[in-house]
Amino acid sequence: MPLFTNSSTCFTAVNSSHRNSTFLSNSHKATTTPRILRFPQNEDFNVSRFDLSHSRSEVKDRTISMALVHDTVGHQEDVASSSSILAYDLVQGALVKWSSVMDRSLPETPTAVFLHGILGCRKNWGTFAKRLAREFPMWQFLLVDLRCHGDSASIKKRDPHTVASAALDVLKLVRELRITPRVLVGHSFGGKVVLSMVDQAAKPLARPVRAWILDATPGKVRAGGDGEDHPAELISLLSTLPKEVSSKKDILKALIQQGFSNDVAQWVVTNLRPTSSSSSCFSWVFDLKGISEMYQSYEETNLWKIVEDVPRGVHINFLKAERSLHRWALEDLQRIHVAEEIASEEGGGVEMHVLEDAGHWVHADNPDGLFRILSSSFQGSRT
Repeated sequence: MPLFTNSSTCFTAVNSSHRNSTFLSNSHKATTTPRILRFPQNEDFNVSRFDLSHSRSEVKDRTISMALVHDTVGHQEDVASSSSILAYDLVQGALVKWSSVMDRSLPETPTAVFLHGILGCRKNWGTFAKRLAREFPMWQFLLVDLRCHGDSASIKKRDPHTVASAALDVLKLVRELRITPRVLVGHSFGGKVVLSMVDQAAKPLARPVRAWILDATPGKVRAGGDGEDHPAELISLLSTLPKEVSSKKDILKALIQQGFSNDVAQWVVTNLRPTSSSSSCFSWVFDLKGISEMYQSYEETNLWKIVEDVPRGVHINFLKAERSLHRWALEDLQRIHVAEEIASEEGGGVEMHVLEDAGHWVHADNPDGLFRILSSSFQGSRT
């Protein structure tokens, strides 16, 4: 389960629900412009086709086999369909030499996993991941659609739909891909999923591993203030809307009339895609019932135990958005500060960061500041 660092050319391996695909390569040389390798997922992506090589004996149960080694591309005989676990993109830097078949002659590729928040999807992290890949061309970045979200919504999952089950899905995916993540990044709901991964994981996570919890606390979830998002109310409103709509503008208008900001409304309608029967009709890509259960679990899940007794080799980083005042109570900040001191004495790590000039949507409000803060996890292997 390898995981690597630094990349200037991006390859994105996109795992889609149940399709087969082959690939052809346009260029094998590293460039400063990201390249994207994708498995066909939906019409939103430009698909590059690359030849993939694999060993039938080693890949028998693998859903994706990719080898890009020494700037050569092998011949693909029978590429299996995408993962049956979760939909994902794999954004790779120019210097990444990685194979899901696990060629032991290759060093492990440093990998970071990025998880979105409730009602989000992996595309929320696309631009940011490509920027990281250009700056750190030896790294690869796994962007995941959590269960009930995005393209993973069509992959049926057993109940219960919880933080813990979402975390287990991601652990199963990295195990399937033979990736050992060295960095885990989760925004909001995804932050608790990251903590739950650390809680549940043994082999699929490297040691050391750095976990980033972006604008989320380990315990109590506090609703946003005026002008901020209110996920429970948003989920409730969305449940009253038809599953198919003829106009995104009507949905935008309805959300704004109900008191949600234009930014939140614009973000929500990114979950509308043209239906297969008509390009003038749109349907929601998420499983709203499952998402409602996931958000309830998010409110109920308490993972302070991981923060206050950090496993050896784990470094947990909390990032508070400067303008996200309602999500953080003084008791949260004090408790994290105490955990910092305890962890430093016991070989683990807990650290608090503040992202200036940002509200809850950290990667949209201040991407430059977020990039500078997160870059500390990828330093040391730029070339």
